[in-house]
Amino acid sequence: MQADFVMCIRMRLKKRHILYLCGVLTLVFTACGEYQSLLKSNDPELKYEKALEYFDKKEYTKAQTLLDDVTSYYRGTERSEDVLAYLARSYMGQKAYESAAQYYEAYIRNYPKGRYATEARFQVGHCYYLDSPDARLDQEITRKGIEALTQFVELFPDSPYSEQALQEIVELNEKLALKELYSARLYYNLGSYLGNNYLSCEIISRNALKNYPDTQYAEEFQWLILQSKYQQTVISFEEKKLERAREAQDECYNFLTEYPESKHRSQTERMLREMQKITKE
Repeated sequence: MQADFVMCIRMRLKKRHILYLCGVLTLVFTACGEYQSLLKSNDPELKYEKALEYFDKKEYTKAQTLLDDVTSYYRGTERSEDVLAYLARSYMGQKAYESAAQYYEAYIRNYPKGRYATEARFQVGHCYYLDSPDARLDQEITRKGIEALTQFVELFPDSPYSEQALQEIVELNEKLALKELYSARLYYNLGSYLGNNYLSCEIISRNALKNYPDTQYAEEFQWLILQSKYQQTVISFEEKKLERAREAQDECYNFLTEYPESKHRSQTERMLREMQKITKE
């Protein structure tokens, strides 16, 4: 008796599950059929209205496709401004940041004082920020982002987007600084192979500190400069050894003054003793 009851319950649940799946599939096929009909439609007004509905439902690919279809129809009309803005937003929703930036830039060219001008100018830089690659790769996009965001802050200092733009500028500059740090480390690790790579490391590090004075990597750059000075002394010919030892000694003092709690303190003090010994001799 109990087994029959359990079996009955299972059958009912299974039936409900099948009915639920059928309902879901019906909705899916209906929605797909509606969208396919829209693509074949010659009614731009309908396509535009449905595109906004898809956008609101975060179905950005469908929204973008329909908006692309009506772009030429609305060109030169009041609605063209909205079409461009929503196209850019739809590409943003798809995380297609390069395309989004292009549409925002097109909006700015066509409507420099339009309803969405502030948003568009910010989003151009924001798209570059989101599309900025790993610090080890080419940083052209990162530099474009800094330029666009800086221009935005200068034009709209009181905008609600300004604080975010400033933060993104800081982060992008940090990425450029990190790329320089990778380069400096590479030259340091190459050492005296096929030339004085320690000098190259030192030059890159000094330039990075000049270009990014507030970088979080400042201590690492200073440490590389100090190590490079030390290594150049170690490999130096006798006629240059004293001069280089004095320079390395000065770097040791500077580093200890600037970063008294550094994890490199004991190593710096050891280098300093070595350089003092050379200069005293």
